[in-house]
Amino acid sequence: MEKFSVITSVYKNDKSEFVRVALDSMLVHQAVKPDEIVMVQDGPVPYELSRLLLEYKDNYCDILNIIKLEKNGGLGNALRIGVENAKCSICARMDSDDICLPDRFEKQLAYLEAHHECDIVGGQMTEFIDTPDNIVGRREVPLANEEIYEYMKSRCALNHVTVMFRKEAVLKAGNYQDWFWNEDYYLWVRMMMAGCKFANIPDVAVNVRSGADQYARRGGKKYFDSEIGIKKLMLENGMINRKEYVVNYIQRFIIQLMLPNSVRGWVFRTFARKS
Repeated sequence: MEKFSVITSVYKNDKSEFVRVALDSMLVHQAVKPDEIVMVQDGPVPYELSRLLLEYKDNYCDILNIIKLEKNGGLGNALRIGVENAKCSICARMDSDDICLPDRFEKQLAYLEAHHECDIVGGQMTEFIDTPDNIVGRREVPLANEEIYEYMKSRCALNHVTVMFRKEAVLKAGNYQDWFWNEDYYLWVRMMMAGCKFANIPDVAVNVRSGADQYARRGGKKYFDSEIGIKKLMLENGMINRKEYVVNYIQRFIIQLMLPNSVRGWVFRTFARKS
């Protein structure tokens, strides 16, 4: 199979025990293991986490490439640097506290090798709280390119931590950029503008660590402005019409600016996830 890199990052609030589980899910428990992991350390980290990274660097010196940034610049900046430094032409995304299913990379590599026209492939994801077997939700996304393009009009159609992409396609679209809470959606829209082809496999690729307040926190003016900025970009480039833009605006204004956190969390869990 073709060689590939994994792009991930850590910062000061990441827990070392979660990072260990995430790394083991990529380095130990995978049917097809990565040829490289680009780990961007986004600013200084606590001693315990730093010691863990050194341990894995010693054990996987030929695979783990740790890039240390002096200051925390945010996820978009860290991922941009990670992609730029990846040695392989195919890259997979992974968060530092989630768990890859053992056949994730094998299935996605096989898909890209069988579909040379596809630039990026994601997958389904489950969510857990505390322990991996305590599954509390599942986010299902459409499979085919046309369905994904249609779904993107209203919300993100790729589970970010599940994607595997061709590095060249991401770079041509401008790579990751800083965009509050929506670095991924912003990139996918720019890839759509560039004519890239999308897909999702029907299988669960990643088990994502969650929390009771995860979706309740997705509110406030900054988050609202982030999503509306993407919708404006789509409107200006003919990807949605004015009616679709207005509907999106009203929905997000209500959910992100008017609802209390507890109700907002219920809305996300009920309408954005299957449990």
